[in-house]
Amino acid sequence: MKVILLEDVKSLGKKGQVVDINDGYARNYVLPKKLGIEANNKNLNDLKLKNANDEKIAREQLEAAKVFAAEMEKDEVVVSIKAGEGGRTFGSVSSKEIATAYKEQCGKEIDKKKIQLTEAIKNFGVYEVSVKVHPKVTGKLKVKVTELK
Repeated sequence: MKVILLEDVKSLGKKGQVVDINDGYARNYVLPKKLGIEANNKNLNDLKLKNANDEKIAREQLEAAKVFAAEMEKDEVVVSIKAGEGGRTFGSVSSKEIATAYKEQCGKEIDKKKIQLTEAIKNFGVYEVSVKVHPKVTGKLKVKVTELK
């Protein structure tokens, strides 16, 4: 019997796959536990439409991420930190501070977990920080670190 899996089943396959299994296993385990549905013409057509819709949404999200990354590369964020004698800084600039400053200054929100700092920002100056906007898209953000007055 052909079955469309509604969830990942360890011994059969991943969600959305069409698998051929024994009739007894399908009737007694897979179908009653709602792990899959019978692969008739209607269900196969529904699966095809759902997959097409998912692909369309994924493409739209990718395009939106590319546009956002391009806009973000034009922006510059100014972060001020305390400094002691001789221009030495106290602490470093965190990804949380960068995310909050970006929201305040540019009006757009980025998740602090998406900001990738290769090393701690402990000096004044202009830095380029990578932001993973989408699994396939990484943008650059200019961060200017100044002294808090």
